[in-house]
Amino acid sequence: MPSLLAAYLELPVRGGVADLSDRVKLVLTGADRVRYLNGQVTSNVQKLATGQTQPACVTTAKGRLCAEVVIAALDEALFIDADAALRDTLLARLERYIIADDAVLEDVTDTRALLHYIGPRPSAPCVPARRFGRDGWDVQLPAAEKTALLSTHPLLDPALLETLRLEAGLPRWGRELGEDTLPPEAGLDRTHIDYHKGCYIGQEVISRLKSVGHANRQLTGFVAEDGVPPIVGAAIFAEGEERALGTITSAAFSFALEKPIALGYLRRGSPTSGLLARPADATGPAVRLATHPLPFVSP
Repeated sequence: MPSLLAAYLELPVRGGVADLSDRVKLVLTGADRVRYLNGQVTSNVQKLATGQTQPACVTTAKGRLCAEVVIAALDEALFIDADAALRDTLLARLERYIIADDAVLEDVTDTRALLHYIGPRPSAPCVPARRFGRDGWDVQLPAAEKTALLSTHPLLDPALLETLRLEAGLPRWGRELGEDTLPPEAGLDRTHIDYHKGCYIGQEVISRLKSVGHANRQLTGFVAEDGVPPIVGAAIFAEGEERALGTITSAAFSFALEKPIALGYLRRGSPTSGLLARPADATGPAVRLATHPLPFVSP
């Protein structure tokens, strides 16, 4: 913990680099690349200028997530990256709808590295990107050149990156995000969805959710009132009640708040205090929780 705390405190001064090379990395080329991808994702790719990045969702016709991605506009291509767990599905999902388009998708996961710098702009060619709740820079380069570039900045520990992610209230694939998730449930409507763009797969359902004004559950921030971190997977109850209201999906210690924090889903209309998180196997003690606005820590 002390070394992690030191790295957290030094980050604003020293900066650092996160190695994201295990993420799925796709390159989309062809004259129709922008028009095609714009019909596949929730953000407006037509507004993306060369050298810019934007987050987006890839959804099914029923509005549920296929992937949460970051799109970067390069000179003659679009660079798409997503969680490593999606390697077997994302390429197939996107290729399925390339019919008469001048668009070619290539999986470059094994041949290209992806590094993300927090702090000063690196000397290598890069594009601005916001990950882990902080402004930073993405560098994508041949995999063989990664080691030399990594040595120029402190390598950020995955545990530190997880703390930053939770403090920023950001959902992650395999934790808060999955194939059963509707983007507005996870708060992605604020950052990943353009409600004024043209048609895309899943738009009808997502637009209907906006008009209704709510989802049946919502990603929520929690603070452990007794200083004991909740266990991931624990069910959330109102004190004195036996009906589960939600589930803890991620937990970490917040150095900024000096207490354990967590992300999880709560049913709409649930109370915001007097909550208990109980391990699924009921072998550990219940943890007292109170909801907290997201993000936990403002950038």
